Amino acid sequence: MNKDFTFTIKNTRFDKNYHPTDGTRLTTNFANLARGESRQQNLSNALKMIDNSFNALAYWDNPKGERYSVELEIISVDLDIEGSGDTFPSIEVLKTNIVDHQTNERIEGIVGNNFSSYVRDYDFNVLLPDHNKGQSNFSLPDDFGDLHGKMFKHFVNSDTYKQHFNKSPVICLSVSGNKTYQRTGNQHPLLGFEYQPNESSLTEQYFKKMGLQVRYFMPLNSVAPLAFFFFGDLLNDYSNLELISTISTMETFQKIYRPEIYNANAVAGNTYQPNLNNQDHSLTQIVYDREERSKLSIEQGKFTEEHFIKPYQTVLEQWSANNTL
Repeated sequence: MNKDFTFTIKNTRFDKNYHPTDGTRLTTNFANLARGESRQQNLSNALKMIDNSFNALAYWDNPKGERYSVELEIISVDLDIEGSGDTFPSIEVLKTNIVDHQTNERIEGIVGNNFSSYVRDYDFNVLLPDHNKGQSNFSLPDDFGDLHGKMFKHFVNSDTYKQHFNKSPVICLSVSGNKTYQRTGNQHPLLGFEYQPNESSLTEQYFKKMGLQVRYFMPLNSVAPLAFFFFGDLLNDYSNLELISTISTMETFQKIYRPEIYNANAVAGNTYQPNLNNQDHSLTQIVYDREERSKLSIEQGKFTEEHFIKPYQTVLEQWSANNTL
């Protein structure tokens, strides 16, 4: 089956004229912003926030704070399971590119930002609730996340990935609202103070099956740590500008989506517990429908079950059994 398990990649420019395509998960941050009456203002404001954040972090040889801008591409990965030409939308991520207006150079950034996946929707919104229905104690299915993890690693190790991208992906997410984070003595010039959680989260465990390590840093000018999931060595495998492109992009989305944490008016201290009920925060001038996002996650999980998990169940089970994590 490995021979027929193939990926195709589509690139879509994410700019002020962006419209979500049919295969895009509508819960994805950038797709949510690009809908409704405020779509164009949302997009323009979000992109401006990213550029401003980037220039604030890349402050050297940048006296006016306008040397750089960030271009974003949506990377859509479709999966053909049986070599029939029929594909399923596997994952979708953002790729950053940096424009240096002083040198007129376009610098490749990092792929992986804003990771989204239909199969993850299925795992968390269909499989997990069904497994725990009627149970007094929460538990995980024995193989929870195995298929998704193997699919992701298969993609990152594929010739398709290597033909399109020079470096491994970095996925940047919010911290968990039910964990406590302790500041360590480690500080990076751009990533800032490192934090350690008091215990592993379900998200950590899930991404570990994808082959990813995690470290938590509160970048310069930020008020809360971000979770960075990566292969290899996060601090040494990427340039300063590459790291800044991910920080500026993902913190902007988090300020919009989780202002209670990332647009809070108080900076995280030595011991930090994120609080989505925090009232002491500022709102961006960007409309974001969080309620719709939650509802769509469930719908997309059911869509995956109907159009991917059930039709290909036998094939997927055989493939997963023949591929080690």
